[in-house]
Amino acid sequence: MSDGEVQEITVTELNERMEGGRPPLLVDVREYYEADIADLPEVGQLRIPMAELQERFEEIDKEAETVLYCRSGARSDRAARFLMRQGYAKVLNLKGGILAWGREVDPDIPAY
Repeated sequence: MSDGEVQEITVTELNERMEGGRPPLLVDVREYYEADIADLPEVGQLRIPMAELQERFEEIDKEAETVLYCRSGARSDRAARFLMRQGYAKVLNLKGGILAWGREVDPDIPAY
């Protein structure tokens, strides 16, 4: 699979799905310490930093709709492209990342 266009999901769309009790699989590709600063609500997300993705990507269910996220959306976009090259078809990038979540969904989330 080539580097096709990565589909995105907005923080509003993701929040609606999470509140509706049908969250996709979330994969946080930030460094571990970043989750201590700011994070999405806990729904059992996987934490696989970008530096570990090549070794750990098989932990991600290939059949699950998967939303990747990071601080701003750039790392998660790269991660989504990597997964698409590995044959993952149901990957979405969280547009704007945690920063957008703090601006649009939960103003208590600190920007960092």
